[in-house]
Amino acid sequence: MQLPLSILIYRRVRAAPDALYPETMDGRRFAQHLRLLRRWFRVLPLAQAARRLRERSLPARAACITLDGGYAEDAEVALPLLQRFGLSATFFVASGQLDGAASWNDTVIELVRNAPGSRLNLSRGGFGSYDIGCTQRRRAVIDLLLAALARLAPTERLARVRLMARRGGAAMLSSDQLIALHRAGMDIGGQTASQAPLASLSNAEARAEIVNGRRRLEQLIQAPVRLFAYPSGKPGADFDQRHGSMLRQAGFDAAVTTSAGAARCGSDPYALPRFTPWDRSSSSAFLLRMGSNLFNLS
Repeated sequence: MQLPLSILIYRRVRAAPDALYPETMDGRRFAQHLRLLRRWFRVLPLAQAARRLRERSLPARAACITLDGGYAEDAEVALPLLQRFGLSATFFVASGQLDGAASWNDTVIELVRNAPGSRLNLSRGGFGSYDIGCTQRRRAVIDLLLAALARLAPTERLARVRLMARRGGAAMLSSDQLIALHRAGMDIGGQTASQAPLASLSNAEARAEIVNGRRRLEQLIQAPVRLFAYPSGKPGADFDQRHGSMLRQAGFDAAVTTSAGAARCGSDPYALPRFTPWDRSSSSAFLLRMGSNLFNLS
């Protein structure tokens, strides 16, 4: 019998609800999810689950919890809640964004979020002047900027973001917080050092990003890092089979994507799907979505 594995992906767990991004997970809803997962599922560390997937020894209703992004809230909000419910999780971290560095996406979001007044002039960055007089308009401007910047070459994109923003984005994990996560019994997984999608890099660059990203994490936690999360994570767009081969050759045991579905014993261990429970659904709706995800096998 091929029992499926549900791997949940959370990107950020904020201390309080976010008016600009209400779909973002907050501590209260994360606690609700953890309570339901502890009651109805067998939550396993991802490393153990990936091994048991290969061995065909998964228990019924097996699930894993993963968090991407490397935000400071991982240590400040998510970790205490995981400890309260006695659950483990894997935290995927881009080593180049530790200790204050921020992604260009988050920098743009915080720029628009914190802009005073009802208009925002972004002519320095090659854009126009925008109406940000309400939450919906701020969100629309953010979506416009992110879409436009995503089409640029990385160097030009970074230059234009720096022209527009004087401060960085959301607070990221410090090295000490990363070590605290590991010492608390949480798994630490790698990403590319800069969080760049592998498909946007040459083969040599991709290998260097994989190896350098892991090396820094291992130096900090003094333990092997054998799990990987593809940045952005869409199969065929952000990575392909050659990148799975790179990870295998580098000694990683498994890698996860952002493709929906549940995994089974025949799934590629270097392209494991993950389920995204980010909506504001009720507890019963969350369980229904988890149940339907079990039949979405990849």
